[in-house]
Amino acid sequence: MNMFLSRLKFLLLLLPMAACQAQEEKYVEGVHYQVLPQVVRTANADKIEVNELFSYHCGHCYNFQSQVREWHKSLPSDVDFQRTHVVWNSSLELYARAYYSALSLDVFEQLHIAVFEAIHLKKQALLNEEDIRELFIDEGVDSERFTRTFNSFGITSMMNQGKARARAYRSKGTPELVINGKYRVTMRMSGGGEGMLDVASFLITKERRQIGKPNA
Repeated sequence: MNMFLSRLKFLLLLLPMAACQAQEEKYVEGVHYQVLPQVVRTANADKIEVNELFSYHCGHCYNFQSQVREWHKSLPSDVDFQRTHVVWNSSLELYARAYYSALSLDVFEQLHIAVFEAIHLKKQALLNEEDIRELFIDEGVDSERFTRTFNSFGITSMMNQGKARARAYRSKGTPELVINGKYRVTMRMSGGGEGMLDVASFLITKERRQIGKPNA
């Protein structure tokens, strides 16, 4: 009986270790996500950052919004959700300026989906500053204030920082998620939008353990 109890205690001690190992092996580096060669600085060193790389011109990004929005709302307080509008070429600078202008003018919540829907649902041709201005005016932004912000040095600086960040992330497409400046998650590797969010959640937990934070 004593030998049986000893073995039972030993097995019970192994269970947490086995569960932890199963969590580690659920997603594999190089198969489901990539480790960046260098850690990229995050906006808030006290939190675990998730950075969504996207473009308003990207149809996959538009389709991903309903999924990532709900997931974003469920994130615990120790996770900082950020976004970066990629600029692969000069034509995307217009959309990047729209994104950073919406942040600066504090109308992001209204404008974010409005820009996506204008392009992908309403099939509007947003080809220049005037087209973007009309969207902002529809959301109550003063025309002159929009123009000052849209063409400001501050917006140019934010856009250039975004370009540098995307390069440091070694990003090749959108949408993508980068976890704490260390791990890059793509649709191709994770099998779609839901897969990206599952892998991201796994990596948040992995990062939380590595830096010794309790579960949030």
